[in-house]
Amino acid sequence: MKRAELHFETLQLHVGQEQPDPATDARAVPIYQTTSYVFRNSQHAADRFGLRDAGNIYGRLTNSTQGVFEERVAVLEGGVAGLAVASGAAAITYALQNILQAGDHVVAADNLYGGSYNLITHTLATQGITHTIVRVNDLDALEAVIRPNTKAVFVETFGNPNSDVTNIEGVSEVAHRHGIPVIVDNTFATPFLFRPIEHGADVVVHSATKFIGGHGTSLGGVIVGSGRFDWKAYPDKFPTLAKPDPSYHGAVFADVAGAAAFVTRIRAVILRDTGATISPFNAFILLQGLETLSLRVERHVENALKVVNFLNNHPKVAKVNHPSLPTHPDHALYRQYFPNGAASIFTFEIKDGQEQAWKFIDALEIFSLLANVADVKSLVIHPYTTTHSQLSPEELEAQHITPSTVRLSIGTEHIDDLLADLAQALEKI
Repeated sequence: MKRAELHFETLQLHVGQEQPDPATDARAVPIYQTTSYVFRNSQHAADRFGLRDAGNIYGRLTNSTQGVFEERVAVLEGGVAGLAVASGAAAITYALQNILQAGDHVVAADNLYGGSYNLITHTLATQGITHTIVRVNDLDALEAVIRPNTKAVFVETFGNPNSDVTNIEGVSEVAHRHGIPVIVDNTFATPFLFRPIEHGADVVVHSATKFIGGHGTSLGGVIVGSGRFDWKAYPDKFPTLAKPDPSYHGAVFADVAGAAAFVTRIRAVILRDTGATISPFNAFILLQGLETLSLRVERHVENALKVVNFLNNHPKVAKVNHPSLPTHPDHALYRQYFPNGAASIFTFEIKDGQEQAWKFIDALEIFSLLANVADVKSLVIHPYTTTHSQLSPEELEAQHITPSTVRLSIGTEHIDDLLADLAQALEKI
């Protein structure tokens, strides 16, 4: 059967290894724990390094276990090529650095994960890259901040930590009108629930550490290129892809790699030079997680919606920030993009501030207090004093994070046990 005829649940199990491993006949993807590969002869070696022959060169660039993982995520997202790296942070950094240089400008949403916000507003700023943070769903505001040197718009499908929904179609329409690609962090939605490329996005990134892995065991990130953005239409704007690369024999990646140019350049240049390589073992573990992604996400969402309803009706809860609620400003967009539900990571506001929020968190017995999300186990954290604590009071306010904010990541436990745990913790405040 052709891939195009297969459903997501089948693709997540088979893409990249439709046939048993040719070397061993293994059904499972083997762990190719190696750093280097033998070339058949000198010409073969030269062709590999010259990008004239696709194949393995060195473990920092490619690995066969990694390759299956990359292909599988790319197909699930509807992209043409994928690249796995050591972490989600590396994936975001590389995706931006692939097209941003000193003197360039990036527009980013105002509801980003704290680490991504710091990357754009502080780390990249020291490299001569300017930024504007904007409420991107205000399309007029978005268009107003675009400059001649704007090279990317960066958003998340769901904002972190409040799970507000981004209008990917609207944002993409504005960005494309100005010849600018849209990069979307789809970690919280997963390709099972939403595929940004189908709605106009040009590049998708993931922290595979989260839902893809699903068990909080292995770091990893993935970059997927849509293959649809015409880099050569704007050679002066995107010289890294549309003009000769002096570090790679003058290769023009848009010519050499075609639709796969975006991820090919990251692999051939940025990963070559900076080396945030995913290990074969982690790629294997993340593949194991990917095989059950749809099953887990269905349960995550089912549980989350029941928790939202419970909290929304609790007298000690001031507000629940979840787009499934009719009172949420993104409710219509949520219904449009997620007819089967979504957003198992969200926040709510405890009455009476930080002291009560901490008391509630410390009283939980099933929920684990830690800096991760999207685990099969339910998790909790206080963003104001942890994940977003590096932000200034003004930045925290802009991201709608208060001392009363509690972030939950709803796992796959039995819902009755989760509700009982939340109830007993709320009784203690």
